[in-house]
Amino acid sequence: MSKTILTIDDSASIRQMVSLTLSGAGYNVLQASDGEEGLAQATAHRVDAVLTDLNMPKMNGIEFIRQYRAHPSSTGVPIVFLTTESDGELKRQAKEAGATGWIVKPFEQDKLLAVVKKVAGS
Repeated sequence: MSKTILTIDDSASIRQMVSLTLSGAGYNVLQASDGEEGLAQATAHRVDAVLTDLNMPKMNGIEFIRQYRAHPSSTGVPIVFLTTESDGELKRQAKEAGATGWIVKPFEQDKLLAVVKKVAGS
């Protein structure tokens, strides 16, 4: 059975690029356009990893992580930020909230796949 990855980003083009990259490698991909939709998807479906943007409307990535980590279904699910931000303080906040890793956009497809494979397994 292939792994399911949830990608949360308010940019439709980023979601599409991530989805194409991951589905091309055999992953099932769920998509959400903001943190609220992402939280609904993450708690309604079994996911093996989450890729989330930081800056989004309705609920940002750090708030998404805080709320998702409070839900029992998040246990053991790695969460990786995929964002244009690289500020050390934001990374610290993300780690404290429960983030597993951080990828800066624009991303290279092979690096994204390597990170997902590492955190979610193949």
